[in-house]
Amino acid sequence: MTTDQIVYTVFGIVIAIALIVDLGFLSKKGTVITIKQAMSQTFFWVLLAFAFFAFLWFEEGQKISLEYLSGYLMEWSLSVDNIFVFILIFDAFKVKEKNYSRVLLIGILAAIIFRILFITIGVALVAKFAWVLYIFGVFLVYTGYKMFVADESESFNPHDSKVYLFLKKILPISSNDGDGKFVIRDHNNKPVYTSLFVVVILLAAIDLVFALDSIPAVMGISRNSLVIYTSNIFAVLGLRSLFFLLRGAVNEFEHLQQGIAIVLVFIGVKMLGEHYINLWMDKSTQTLLSLLVILFCITGSILYSVFVNKQKLAKESKS
Repeated sequence: MTTDQIVYTVFGIVIAIALIVDLGFLSKKGTVITIKQAMSQTFFWVLLAFAFFAFLWFEEGQKISLEYLSGYLMEWSLSVDNIFVFILIFDAFKVKEKNYSRVLLIGILAAIIFRILFITIGVALVAKFAWVLYIFGVFLVYTGYKMFVADESESFNPHDSKVYLFLKKILPISSNDGDGKFVIRDHNNKPVYTSLFVVVILLAAIDLVFALDSIPAVMGISRNSLVIYTSNIFAVLGLRSLFFLLRGAVNEFEHLQQGIAIVLVFIGVKMLGEHYINLWMDKSTQTLLSLLVILFCITGSILYSVFVNKQKLAKESKS
């Protein structure tokens, strides 16, 4: 077996076992996840991702492993932004806490399938048409700019989303959750789709939108398929535990979006100027620089958010 085949095999085995333990046994119908459980599960997924980083360093060397770590941190920070939208969807459709875990499980599994499909298409396009990277670069710069200047009043409303309005047009939708079911029967014995079904579709659709940002972003860090697949999947697998951990702290990281936006613009500019950057900076240095920028922007935006919130609380207590 080649080194890449060994890494893919180990990755597949680890993910299969982790899915059975974390998403299988812990996602039974009616299960309520506590903050303590969410913290331990989040630690489990992060530890697993970093253990894989160490394994990659041993098998593939420094460059690939640092690319993976940069891609994982990029995807992980975008996942946090993703979760805030998930919380809005759950609140808008009044999903009961006992149904959170199962709905998230289905949404995350759908996200993994879509990510694999998107990555495969993206890698194939770049391999055949190298100029596609410039389109990705422009898209990331534009997306980062729009994210940075976005007004808080423009917050996402699930009931006004095109996906929800489309579902209402083509399917009979019920406003209740069917006591945890996705499909119920009306008085004429015809199928009616519950609010939980709508939430699952919205979660999958929202992740597709985020994938349009995240996959080009990680491709701006590395062209290696192994890095792109593994960093994406590890980040997505931690979404469920992150949701339970962060759902009570939505307003604590209000400036995280700006930090992510700066990273997206940086990676976009890096993709656009790759030819000239390669003339005076080797790939290993570029990878390390990307990792430092991601760490600085994400950590800085989180710390700044905490600082601003403390200042607000101090002012409110004085008044």
